[in-house]
Amino acid sequence: MSETETISSNKTDSPARSEYLKGLKDGLPIGLGYLSVSFAFGITAVNMGIPPIAAILISMTCVTSAGQVAGIGAIAVSGSLVEIALAQLIINLRYSLMSLSLSQKLCSRYSLFHRLTTSFGVTDEVFAVASARTGEVTPPYMYGLITLPYIMWAAGTALGAFLSGILPEIVTNALGIAIYGMFIAIVVPPAKRFRGVLVVALMAAALSCVFRFVPLLQALSGFSVIICTVAAAVAGALLFPRPAEDGEADD
Repeated sequence: MSETETISSNKTDSPARSEYLKGLKDGLPIGLGYLSVSFAFGITAVNMGIPPIAAILISMTCVTSAGQVAGIGAIAVSGSLVEIALAQLIINLRYSLMSLSLSQKLCSRYSLFHRLTTSFGVTDEVFAVASARTGEVTPPYMYGLITLPYIMWAAGTALGAFLSGILPEIVTNALGIAIYGMFIAIVVPPAKRFRGVLVVALMAAALSCVFRFVPLLQALSGFSVIICTVAAAVAGALLFPRPAEDGEADD
């Protein structure tokens, strides 16, 4: 009897289960933050004419706030698939760099299958938490880390999409700008520390206004995100070049 209980206990309290629960715990704050942001996305999507079910499917298959907002913006102005695809490629290219960096912390048991499945859930916040973890990152931990953020991102979108037709218009309009508040919150802290970030952000905003209000450029509205992003980034690289490290300077 005791041996059976011991075997059962060992199976129940396996390292994989422990790692998964640890990931769930670390992912809870991320999920709670996503709930409010995705709620705003759901409202924004419906206000732009996106059906609620479509908005939910977008969140379930993309899991990228900036990319999703750019995507529904292009859809709202009847942008082509090429425009949407290019915008997503540029906006979400940072996730490739995050995944590349995170791969240095993966344990030896992290097979190709696990890399492909967990990479879907890598976001800015998930990357930050996983990178800051002491020791190696295991597949069960990553699955646990992305579970709640993914569920709450989709759930928040569903709540926002369906409640947008129930809540008073003044409330939905107010909540609809919350997602833009998130972008401002992302940009302001580094902009305070580095003047280059502030200049690049202002340049991108100014270019966006030009494409929005200049009649001759409105035909390129679908490509405006791509052009503004690339132009501001190139200008920032030229105006505020990163100083070479000591080792690089010697070489």
